[in-house]
Amino acid sequence: MADVYVSWDEYHRLIEKLAVKIDRSGWQFAQIVCLAKGGLRVGDILCRLFRQPLAILYAASYGGENHQIRGELTISSNLAMIEPKLKSPLLLVDDLVDSGITLQKTSILLREKYGITNIKTAVIWYKAASRIKPDYYVKYYPDNPWIHQPFERYELITPKDLLE
Repeated sequence: MADVYVSWDEYHRLIEKLAVKIDRSGWQFAQIVCLAKGGLRVGDILCRLFRQPLAILYAASYGGENHQIRGELTISSNLAMIEPKLKSPLLLVDDLVDSGITLQKTSILLREKYGITNIKTAVIWYKAASRIKPDYYVKYYPDNPWIHQPFERYELITPKDLLE
C-alpha cells in the first residue's frame, strides 16, 4: 500500500472520532497514560475532553533516516505525572499500533510496576500486523502503510529552516 499522508485538520478529526468511540462505549476510566512522542497530542486532547489526569511514559523504537527504521524498544523507567500515584481504570493511548510490541510491553510495565490491572488501549491507527488489537481505534489497515503525521516535518528541519 502507498504511504498515507495526514493533515493537521484530519489528525484532529481522527482524535475527536477516537474520543467519541471511547465515550460511546460507556467505559469509565480515572487516568490516561500517553506514550511519547507519538501519543502526546492524542493523550493531551483526550485528557482535556474527558477531564481526566494525564501521565506520560516515554517509549521509542524508531530511528535512522526519517525515523522510519524500527529498532529495539526503549521505555523510560519513570512516568511524568502530577498525581502521587496512577489511578485505575487506566486508558493507555498512542498514535498507532503497528507491531503491537510497544502497547504490549507498556501494558505489562503498568501492571507489574504500578499495579494497574484494569487497562484499555486506544490509538488512531491500527495495523493488521499488530500482535494485539487495541480496545479503541479509528482506522484499520489490513496492510502496513507508513503514516506520515503532520508533525513529522519538524524532525527534518531546524529553527534556521523556519527563517527561509
